[in-house]
Amino acid sequence: MARFHKIETLRAIIQTGMVPVYYNSDIKVAKQVVRACYKGGVRVFEFTNRGDFAHEVFGELVKYAERECPELILGAGSVVDAATAALFIQLGANFIVGPLFNPEIAKVCNRRLIPYVPGCGSVSEIGFAQEAGCDLCKIFPAGNVGGPSFVKNIKAPMPWTLLMATGAVEPTEENLAAWFKAGVTCVGMGSKLFPKEVITSDDWQAITELCRHALSIIKKQRDL
Repeated sequence: MARFHKIETLRAIIQTGMVPVYYNSDIKVAKQVVRACYKGGVRVFEFTNRGDFAHEVFGELVKYAERECPELILGAGSVVDAATAALFIQLGANFIVGPLFNPEIAKVCNRRLIPYVPGCGSVSEIGFAQEAGCDLCKIFPAGNVGGPSFVKNIKAPMPWTLLMATGAVEPTEENLAAWFKAGVTCVGMGSKLFPKEVITSDDWQAITELCRHALSIIKKQRDL
């Protein structure tokens, strides 16, 4: 069951500015990755529903985070239908993210005051998602639908819009500066934050440092 109120969750996402996106079928690896991110300053983490029994791994991860990372807000990603959203919420998800917008998921999440961050690739999709109660929308795949210029052009006529760019986001000054200057609220970051060779070699400190580095860049951009 969710431990954080919707307002707390949204505030944490906005304040942190970055949501790591990760999946591994091995609970031991998933725990190490979550802990490494937490040590690097991350307070919001998205575990994606991308493999068999992902929900079982997630359930264990929630219990682990409660003990070892008490301030961490865990959510579930790659959710495309209402039944799956309900399952992950029951297992403790504090927010739900999807690659697409499904109004049925919005109903499930709204009923439990759980933020739903749907994937949107057009202005109309964003508008429909906002109409359904989605405070934060995910631009996805962000690099393919127009990149930072897409964000900038949405914010002009719809300045109230809160956007999370996911896809084509990297932990570099050049990349993050472009997204935040365009007006994103936060970014979702996956593979670039978790290089395969780092995971294979169990170099958890490297992930911690990548998170610290990315968060410091985000803070710098916001302070400009």
